[in-house]
Amino acid sequence: MGNVSARKVVGLSMTAGLLAMVSAAVGLLWGGPGGAETVVNLHGQTVALYGRGLYRNDTLLAAGNNWGSDLVTLFLGLPLLVLSAMLYAKGSLRGRFVLLGTLGYFLYIGASYALGAVAYNEMFLVYVAQFSAALFAFLVVFRSFTPEVLAAGLPPDMPRRWPGAFLIASGAATLVIWMTEPVAALLAGNPPASLETRTTLFTHALDIAVIVPAALTAGFLILKRRPFGYVIAFSLLILEAMLMPVITIATIVQLRLGITFPPGAIVGPIAGFSVLAVLSLWVIASLLRPMRALPAGPAEPAPGR
Repeated sequence: MGNVSARKVVGLSMTAGLLAMVSAAVGLLWGGPGGAETVVNLHGQTVALYGRGLYRNDTLLAAGNNWGSDLVTLFLGLPLLVLSAMLYAKGSLRGRFVLLGTLGYFLYIGASYALGAVAYNEMFLVYVAQFSAALFAFLVVFRSFTPEVLAAGLPPDMPRRWPGAFLIASGAATLVIWMTEPVAALLAGNPPASLETRTTLFTHALDIAVIVPAALTAGFLILKRRPFGYVIAFSLLILEAMLMPVITIATIVQLRLGITFPPGAIVGPIAGFSVLAVLSLWVIASLLRPMRALPAGPAEPAPGR
């Protein structure tokens, strides 16, 4: 790995991390007067807004999600980003895979905040800059996994069946989960309930269009012993592991804000995402363990090629 390429990746990664730290800290610390208020959305439905601070124009449900994402970004995402970037700069293949997955998390959060999951607020340009920095850092790291790098670092006996099956199963489950509401709303002729104040189902669209195909592709490639499947897999696995604390914290915040859920709507998602997180961490560990250190020289083309 060339010094120029390493500096570029670390610089972009730290820029994305710094911007995420600023936006998350402002979101969590900006309080002020005000409180929940009800408004009528475009479809004539009454929804409750958080009503204060940075997330004043988000609904109570969305504000809870934002708090969960911000806390996980600050206390899990940022330390992992710094650690993996340091390992990447030292030439560690494991560090490179973990950095790719961590950037996948920051890319997902940046895209979500910038493109519609969060109501427009004073941090909009910070969200856009974070999204951009995470996107280009992710692309540079993703591109660095050349056939030479994968041949040198991944042994022939890399785990295959369980990781491949897990990624296919998680992709299929994600598709079913996110397709259910829009299909049901379409058949009933009503707007989706989770639309609230938004004009589109951004998270549904992002997960169905990007996450589902990526997970299925990674799973099938791994089962067919194609090394690049592991690269695609790592771009998703850390994000999947992070969803459990995000959902758990978001649910706690939403309950404290006065939202009521049936018991199954609390236990089900937290239990489901906990299982997903545990399995994701197990797959990550099982894939990192057999990886070999890269040779110092010819495993990777020099920068500029």
